[in-house]
Amino acid sequence: MFIQIGLTALILMLAFYLPANARMMALENNHRNFALNMHDIADAYQMAHAADRGGLFMMSSEFDAVKERMGFLRQHPDLQSLEPEILELAAQMSQISQELARTYGDAQVERARIFLQQRQEEIELFQQRLEEAQVIQNELRQWTRDVEMEETIARSQLTRLRDELFELLPELSTQLHTPRKNGSSKASSVVAMSPLRPAE
Repeated sequence: MFIQIGLTALILMLAFYLPANARMMALENNHRNFALNMHDIADAYQMAHAADRGGLFMMSSEFDAVKERMGFLRQHPDLQSLEPEILELAAQMSQISQELARTYGDAQVERARIFLQQRQEEIELFQQRLEEAQVIQNELRQWTRDVEMEETIARSQLTRLRDELFELLPELSTQLHTPRKNGSSKASSVVAMSPLRPAE
């Protein structure tokens, strides 16, 4: 009798436990299938979107565009094992994003890359010319300093030479600075010389 009661309780527990466990297993399987399907849809969509960016699809109407994309996905060797519903959903997603594919198509992206590359080359050329200009500016600045130094040396030499000349010829210096009082034409032609000014 006790064995029968225990078996009855065990059967009742299993009757409540097995359906709940079955429901949990079904939910887990559905989740796995959903994740697998989403991964397959994403792969199919990426392939369709890449082909759309390359300008492969030409149909304009929605029905023809989806049909064209589905044909492309069916013929793709990596997607032949997928179910038609997955391919249809990926084709619809690709048709919805066709404006995005046209905006960021391969030709537009390549033109943008070429433009940016040209801009980069122009910047590099400008940097090179700027460096050359800075080198020339430094050379001119050093040259100017050298010329000013030489002018200063020449000016000091001229001043010293003038001072030595007036020390050697004091009488000539006095006569040149003092005009004669007689009215002879020869005296009137003599003009007092002012001290030499250094060149500026």
